[in-house]
Amino acid sequence: MRPIPLALPPTPDRRRRFALGVSVVAVAALIGPAATPAAADPVAGPVADLRADISALLDSPELQGATSGVTVRSLDSGELLYGNDAATPLIPASNAKLLTSAAALDVLGPDHTFRTTVDAGEDPGDGVVEGDLILRGTGDPTLTATVFDALAAEVAGSGVTLVTGDLLADDTWFDDQRLGADWDPTDEPYYYASQISALTVAANSDFDTGVVNATAAPGVLPGLAVDPELVPAGANLQIVDQATTGEPDSVATLGVNRAPGTNTFGFTGSLPAGGSAFQTLRTVHEPTDHAAHLFAAALEAEGVEIAGEVRRGSAPGTVHQLVEHESMPLQDLLVPFMKLSNNGHAEILVKAIGHEALGEGTWEAGLAEVEEAINRLGVTTDDLELTDGSGLSHTNLVRADLIDDLLTEATDQPWFEVWKTSLPLAGEADRLVGGTLAQRMRGTAAEANVYAKTGSLTGASALSGYVTTADGEELAFSIVNNGYPGIPPRAVQDAIAVRLAEFTRDDQVRPLSRSTTQYENEQSYTGDLECTWSGAC
Repeated sequence: MRPIPLALPPTPDRRRRFALGVSVVAVAALIGPAATPAAADPVAGPVADLRADISALLDSPELQGATSGVTVRSLDSGELLYGNDAATPLIPASNAKLLTSAAALDVLGPDHTFRTTVDAGEDPGDGVVEGDLILRGTGDPTLTATVFDALAAEVAGSGVTLVTGDLLADDTWFDDQRLGADWDPTDEPYYYASQISALTVAANSDFDTGVVNATAAPGVLPGLAVDPELVPAGANLQIVDQATTGEPDSVATLGVNRAPGTNTFGFTGSLPAGGSAFQTLRTVHEPTDHAAHLFAAALEAEGVEIAGEVRRGSAPGTVHQLVEHESMPLQDLLVPFMKLSNNGHAEILVKAIGHEALGEGTWEAGLAEVEEAINRLGVTTDDLELTDGSGLSHTNLVRADLIDDLLTEATDQPWFEVWKTSLPLAGEADRLVGGTLAQRMRGTAAEANVYAKTGSLTGASALSGYVTTADGEELAFSIVNNGYPGIPPRAVQDAIAVRLAEFTRDDQVRPLSRSTTQYENEQSYTGDLECTWSGAC
């Protein structure tokens, strides 16, 4: 493996500012006697100190009774600096996206784009499509209502004014299994568990697919109905408004629920008069239908009449292409996907991988090829269990040492810099830079240094990525915690990452760090799920 630079080392001035601006004490003084590290032979000096400190952090109360797979490796020398339960298969949560994204770059390539076309059975030279108009997708997760408006304008611009048949939505690039087999059915209304289709709509600039923005504003006076709205709305969606406006000082209780198997959205509860509007994301049922109805409305607005119905269907073998839309390349899509931990993107990529490699846009084909791709990178996949690409399922199982191997072997790939910079960067406020680490490790040696993928589910939390030490040494690390008793141990994960950022092989220098309690007090979010999934970051 050829080590290559990952990031510039922290400057002496930066380390000095950290030492002066943050109240710090030695790790040993904060966490007591060092526990015996799980790494191999005892090593004297700075590495032994590092191992003792990490072991002591893993002995924190937050991890009482938990299993923690942890590895730390030098990318410069290949040396394993620390290992604990690294060969134990654990639930990775969104660390599964490390495998999905790497496989996508390997199979599809950084320049891969998704094509969406509008086709007709024959050239409508006279402005009339004799038969059906076909909207055909290949999984583009960046199709917004604005894109559908532009496609409709192009169709009208080509001279088409009438379609004598139906508007067909062709999503057969993927299969019709919409939800992961092992996903919790109670998650289905929430945007992090949206239905997967080869033809779907992104509701916002984060490219959250298969969802709508559900909003409501209070009425002018108490007792009046609220003003609900779904955006982007199509004729396939229905609102049932049972919510009211409460007294000005009342508590907001408004909620939105979609009845399973339908696109009926019920607004219940109340909003205080004069108070703030309500906004959330909710999934749609059958995202292909939603895309088709949005496109039909856009065509109507452009003066194109559809004489028949709006429905799903397959394109005939021979068609005349009217217009085409091409997505951003995969290397750009990785940014919202990885920074914001977008589950829909992960599952779309799995099915796209399956279609590219095996001609089958299914979870089964895609996940098999993800494993094959990881093997091709030189990573042994013994004990690997993948049931989705996002990590939403609790039946995924990944070893920390497999993640370590992937992080290491990826450095030799031509797409490595694209992949690494798609990871959240600690302490960076910009959501498309810091992502799920935007609020973490600020004011430490890890800020603007640690590139790492987060992961959080009930009982499972992870942080894996890259860090540059105080000496400029490049490290890869993986921390996967399962079965902890309380809130996700992000404070412990951050403390380990900061300790790695401070690590030096100069045995005359003792790194500085803060206690896990101080880190925990800085966390703006302590729930079970990824902070982007709950709108908390």
